[in-house]
Amino acid sequence: MTTKIKSTEQPRVLLVDDNDQVRATLKAVLEADQFRVTAATGVGEALRLIGAQKFDVLLCDLHMPGAGDGFTVVSAMRHTNPKAVTLVFTGYPALEEAMNAILLQADEILVKPMDIPELLALIREKLEKRGAQKRRNIERVASILERDSKATIAYWLGRVRRETELTVIPLSDEARTGHLPKLLQEVVERLRKPRVLGTKVLSHGASLHGNVRKSQGYSVPMLIEESRILQVSIFETLQNNLNTVDFSSLLLDVMTIADEVDSQLKQTIGSFLALSPELVATAT
Repeated sequence: MTTKIKSTEQPRVLLVDDNDQVRATLKAVLEADQFRVTAATGVGEALRLIGAQKFDVLLCDLHMPGAGDGFTVVSAMRHTNPKAVTLVFTGYPALEEAMNAILLQADEILVKPMDIPELLALIREKLEKRGAQKRRNIERVASILERDSKATIAYWLGRVRRETELTVIPLSDEARTGHLPKLLQEVVERLRKPRVLGTKVLSHGASLHGNVRKSQGYSVPMLIEESRILQVSIFETLQNNLNTVDFSSLLLDVMTIADEVDSQLKQTIGSFLALSPELVATAT
């Protein structure tokens, strides 16, 4: 006869799934196996529960409608209950890249339909081993970009060197990248002091960049291509730091980066055109 686990010893599970049938079935199965289960129907409810209670296990669907998804829930659990076992499940096993990304913060990826006995055994195994694993340090996007600004500039320069549209104008590496430290610092400052997307704030680095590029013989299409490469290089830096990035704010941070870089480009072009009355007249 199996010995019943005392209520105080029952692992506490937060189950997050917007599918009523899946949620009810898993809740019943887990409770029958001596887990204490709290169920949430979506991201908002899950975040409120994470902030109010302590959990030993998170079992969360990766794909849910509405604001946020499994990434947000896992990241929140990592911050609030760092010792909790985090398991996410998905019905889309082909999304390997997304799965690898979430795996950097989750303990395991499960593919629907899940074998129930295997699921229960996995949860028990992870609970036994959770104290032996060292959690990764989680960083905000701003901190990563500030720390790896030199790497971002190196990625940018490497891409620019492969673009004949840009290398047609011979410049030293210093002359070609001289504007980037200031622009990247402005992006970092924007991430740390959020403002409404679309807010117009003067970028001294962008204005100076437009003036310099004009004197070097650039064209407006070349400025646009440089800006495109800057966004790609920033995102490459984030991609290379997925093992530490804070997923809870990643989507908003990416939107903010795009908004800031586009704003910088507009001001760069503005200062570039202002040096030529003829071009200004044509643009207006």
